[in-house]
Amino acid sequence: MHSQESPSIYYYANQVYQFSYALPIYRRASGKFLARDLKRYCQFRKHLLHFGRNANNGATSTTPKILFIRRKKFNDLNGVIIFFSNAASIIQQDISAKTIFVGHGTGDKPYMVTKSRLDEFDFHFASGPKYLEILKDSKIDVPQEKIVKIGNLRFDAYLNGDIDKSSELDRLGVVDRERKTVLYAPTWEWGDGTLLKYGYRFAQEITKKYNLIIRPHYKDAKHIRKFRKWAASSGISHLYFSNPSNLASSDTMHDFAVSDIMISDTSSVLYEYLVTRRPIIVVKNNYKELHKMPAEMDVMQHVPIFSGEEDIMKMIDAALEDEVLHKNLENLLSACFYFNDGKAVDRASNFIQLLK
Repeated sequence: MHSQESPSIYYYANQVYQFSYALPIYRRASGKFLARDLKRYCQFRKHLLHFGRNANNGATSTTPKILFIRRKKFNDLNGVIIFFSNAASIIQQDISAKTIFVGHGTGDKPYMVTKSRLDEFDFHFASGPKYLEILKDSKIDVPQEKIVKIGNLRFDAYLNGDIDKSSELDRLGVVDRERKTVLYAPTWEWGDGTLLKYGYRFAQEITKKYNLIIRPHYKDAKHIRKFRKWAASSGISHLYFSNPSNLASSDTMHDFAVSDIMISDTSSVLYEYLVTRRPIIVVKNNYKELHKMPAEMDVMQHVPIFSGEEDIMKMIDAALEDEVLHKNLENLLSACFYFNDGKAVDRASNFIQLLK
């Protein structure tokens, strides 16, 4: 690390769940979270309450500083602003701070829809070659000098063994730890999420042999309570729920660490789960606007596809034993993400230090 004074760091997102990509940097470098209106300020404060930095200096659990600031006032900030969502007209202002864009996912659903917003960031933290392909397919031409190869910031905790599996099983309340565990993590309405279409069926069938964790998208977390009541009244056991609203305690990587296989649809977790080197099954849906990716970066071309007619239990059994599938997923990981060495946060932090 450099001895010079660190620049002020700010984190901007439109939705609280996008901050899950900010937390790895925050744990290392601290900083302030930006809320552009009162609604978001209250939301962010609620979900980040008592979030512990867990820094090397053993800092005690605190609530991160959240700054309520209108977007027109962003030009008053100095230091570095890291954006985790498209930033409307903010970047088109005369901002003195350096700006960095971090895409909040590496999936195939398009979200970089406005060219000018992304062209005008000072830098992009790139998670891997797939991110560059997404820019290309979106017809966004970011100069190479603005691309900083970082790797996936969220992978570090998993790769470095910082997640305690036993503690995560306790969090979820898993009783039978001899069973293998299936993670079902569908997307939401935007992307034709399959939670309501297959969630009840999977709960009835998969729990006969496996533990099942249902982790809905943040936008669908409201359905968890109804699922819990239904499961209790139906006498279904070995079914667990992970609430994505709980950023600090229920990070996606925590659920990855306790699962043996994942089922999803068009969610970006399809690609993030590759870090586990464990099997994936994709649920076919009717979403048609996916990015066009080279075969080596398209998970749909390498994994089993569930269309609703197959026996999901047989598919899970087969996937767990399929060595070819395991190899294909290892290749996908290398094709989609840089490094995968547990040092993405190091690279990001070191680069930020240079921006003073």
